[in-house]
Amino acid sequence: MNRIGISSSCYYPDPTETAFAKVCAAHVPVAEIFFNSVSELAPSFVRGLRAEADDAGVRVVSVHPYGSFAEGYWLFSSYERRFADGLEEQKRFFEAMNLLGATIYVLHGAKNDRNFYTISDALYYERFARLAECARSFGVTAAQENIVHYRSQDIAFLQGMRDFVGGDFRTVLDIKQARRAGVDVYEYLRRLGGSVCHVHLSDFTDTKDCAPPGEGKFDFLRLFSALRESGYAGDYIIELYRHSYEDESQILGAYDFLTRELVGS
Repeated sequence: MNRIGISSSCYYPDPTETAFAKVCAAHVPVAEIFFNSVSELAPSFVRGLRAEADDAGVRVVSVHPYGSFAEGYWLFSSYERRFADGLEEQKRFFEAMNLLGATIYVLHGAKNDRNFYTISDALYYERFARLAECARSFGVTAAQENIVHYRSQDIAFLQGMRDFVGGDFRTVLDIKQARRAGVDVYEYLRRLGGSVCHVHLSDFTDTKDCAPPGEGKFDFLRLFSALRESGYAGDYIIELYRHSYEDESQILGAYDFLTRELVGS
């Protein structure tokens, strides 16, 4: 059954524990945690988050790592030893996810800058396959998010990745990132729908490319229907930037709106 949830990133730059407390206070069924610092992976810190989630009846389904801006350097460069070290670092996230009960690891990957990230598509795919295999050993799914200005903004690149990686290939569909990259969401689903395991939701207006769902023009009923037809059985997470709303009550309003839309779709 699909559920609507909220990412702690909506409240950034509040400290992660403060942001997550706000998510729990909303009593949403599912949530995503965006870690923002190395020390936040300490088991004692993570157990605190898990206890708060359990008390509120919230299930943490996904985790976003703080180092996404540098994944091209650590995981997708031509330097093998740095990849090996980077892979060891990812295990700290996977261990934290095990404590939280989360299963989806959201990956940005490398930027779309061939002057710096010079590895071939095939090597990128091979690196992701090794990361996905490592994640699977922890019971975690590594999922490539579509990000504007990153190699993952290109549907053809993602299709090549799926063909290379095979059964371990999964994607996170982010609506605002698709919009910013000029990618049609329904073309994305037509070509990659069976690989989508997680969805980030936002809306848009004439003046904002990211707005709280229900305050803009996006047709969520159509999206939910299309994802259902593709076989999607995952959850939907509201992911906004702090500047995309004026009052935190708009996040809860977006949750209420999406819950009604999902029921009616």
